[in-house]
Amino acid sequence: MASELPHRFLTPEDLVEMFELPSIETVYQWRRKRTGPRGFRVGRHLRFDPNDVRAWIDSQLREAA
Repeated sequence: MASELPHRFLTPEDLVEMFELPSIETVYQWRRKRTGPRGFRVGRHLRFDPNDVRAWIDSQLREAA
């Protein structure tokens, strides 16, 4: 994954591509279980702030250390 995230809100599809996840369902499971990056709804669409995704990545790296 690139260290620089896009300067736009990310879609679940973006996360699937960035993390090479098996399916988009993984992103929705993370949301249901509250284990993934914080997301928000825009109407019926789920979006992620790149800063929240970076913070989540950093927290995962700290936990793994």
